[in-house]
Amino acid sequence: MPIWMLDTIEVIINGLMVGVLYSLVALGFVLIFKASGIFNYAQGVMALFAALTLVGLQSGQVPFSHLIKAVTGIEISHFGWELPAIVAILLTAGVMVIVAILVERLLLRHLVNQEPIILFMATIGLAYFLEGLGDLMWGADVRAVEIGLPQGGSLWFENLTKGWAADSGYWGMYIDKLDITATVIAGILVVSLTLFSQYTRIGRALRAVADDHQAALSVGISLRAIWVIVWSIAGIVALVAGAMWGAKTGVQFSLSLIALKALPVLILGGFTSIPGAIVGGLIIGVGEKLFEFTIGPMIGGATENWFAYVLALVFLMFRPQGLFGERIIERV
Repeated sequence: MPIWMLDTIEVIINGLMVGVLYSLVALGFVLIFKASGIFNYAQGVMALFAALTLVGLQSGQVPFSHLIKAVTGIEISHFGWELPAIVAILLTAGVMVIVAILVERLLLRHLVNQEPIILFMATIGLAYFLEGLGDLMWGADVRAVEIGLPQGGSLWFENLTKGWAADSGYWGMYIDKLDITATVIAGILVVSLTLFSQYTRIGRALRAVADDHQAALSVGISLRAIWVIVWSIAGIVALVAGAMWGAKTGVQFSLSLIALKALPVLILGGFTSIPGAIVGGLIIGVGEKLFEFTIGPMIGGATENWFAYVLALVFLMFRPQGLFGERIIERV
């Protein structure tokens, strides 16, 4: 097999793995938009907040230590113990559920039946609040996520593909073990959420709320309970996304920008479709990697920064509802 073909296959595989992570981030947007009609601008910051909380709890860091020192003069930064990864993950999931409950009680409850732009602006305020709260609780230092995820290239896959080329100088495909693990975890979560949405009683209630709030209320579905559930699920999705991306790049405040990568995914797949989020993420992941590999060297590289948005712009011109979104027809 020619080396250029093997290189192309390697790029596609890496693109698919990145695309699954994009889909995972986009899922948080889709879940909340389907249940409440809110475009949650804070989803990326929720991933950052969850990752900061995970690292802080696991390392035994004292929350608000800088504030405690400023107010009382007492300097205490750590409890002196570290939590196992699974315990820290479960505690962080609990924190994200508490955040969901507080968001419903302190924010959404007071904005029922308001215009979508008001709800959107509320999530912008929530994003800045969570970002500031995360900084105040855990500090702004860049930290690594250490929850036992494998690092480095897969020697097994490299040795497996080494003999595929006709040229003996080919060293095999490089596939990062962290990317493989993240893809498997994200894939399991995506499939689980799809099945949950389609085949469970709560999932059907979520879809009923998305279709018609008043009709859902008339059959006894509690909007407040649904909102708490869907924001909790979105928070757990944000935790997984934050942990995966934090393991790749470190937990830093730029982590919240992963939400920007979800926007083209949503435009391609549709804001109300879980399968659309999956397909859109895979298209964006493979597309940007292939474009960088084939066209990037001709135009100076760094095309991954803008390719997804150009592709989304093309979709907006020809199919604004996305591949799986519902076409909205209004009588005038």
